[in-house]
Amino acid sequence: MNTGGGQPNVGMQMPVAGPIMQQPSPQQMQPAMSQQTQQDKMDNISKVKTLMGSLRESLTMSLKTGAQILHQNHCIDSNPQKSLDNPVPRFDKNLEEFFSICDQMELHLRTAMTCIQQAQSAAHYLPLTVNTSRLDSGPPTQDTQLTYPQYLNTVRLQISYAKDIHDTLVAAAQNISTE
Repeated sequence: MNTGGGQPNVGMQMPVAGPIMQQPSPQQMQPAMSQQTQQDKMDNISKVKTLMGSLRESLTMSLKTGAQILHQNHCIDSNPQKSLDNPVPRFDKNLEEFFSICDQMELHLRTAMTCIQQAQSAAHYLPLTVNTSRLDSGPPTQDTQLTYPQYLNTVRLQISYAKDIHDTLVAAAQNISTE
């Protein structure tokens, strides 16, 4: 399954093996790098939206190829003596591309759902906003704000609680397995 994150830069020129090594110029590397950084900055929903065009094209090609194969099979079945010289594109390749794009979209949508669930959990369990402009550990300026050091202490406590729960579960699993 292709996630879209580790795709090679197609526009980049690779060094040639031999006595003279050609390095890509900064002008050649700039478009490839800026395109990759721009793609990394897109959120998951934007990535799904950009994949919609490819999905439509892939579905159209799959349906056209399927129709051509059905038509060719019909012509062969209705007139077995007539040979058809028209090569038909591979239906399985088009269908594989369609499902690959579907898998990418599913991955991005699942990641977006996870991010939303984490944001909802964070809002539920820590409904206070973090004031990053104040770095001192004085009292918060409002009832709904935490200073950054207070936020760090809260996160450390949560990590400690999670570790305690993990250790308790591991100990319980070991007790069950020894009995």
